[in-house]
Amino acid sequence: MAVTVDEVRAFASTLPRAYEAFVRGRIKFRVKQIVFVSFSKDGTTMGCGFPREWRAAAVESEPEKFAFPGESDMRFQWIHVRLDAIDADEMRDLVEDAWALCVPKYVAEEYAAARGYR
Repeated sequence: MAVTVDEVRAFASTLPRAYEAFVRGRIKFRVKQIVFVSFSKDGTTMGCGFPREWRAAAVESEPEKFAFPGESDMRFQWIHVRLDAIDADEMRDLVEDAWALCVPKYVAEEYAAARGYR
């Protein structure tokens, strides 16, 4: 059930306009300069874009899986996810949704249409 950093990297690298960066000892995925996925240095946690209005509900309903970001990151649309608590399908959903927050709307719509999501 657990997802690895390598699995997330392999998937995130397939998303249009996404690229990998190594910043201060951390692997991050970006669209232009906007980070949509970042890993803890030990590789146990993935931070990802996530709508602020749903963050509290996610953390409260599944605290073994989700956690709030640090105080300085609470202003961003961001959440922390334990990789050992999610499966591959959930990882893909979280990464795609985080990526979709960063790209132009038409890019996300073309991606969704090409995969039959609508």
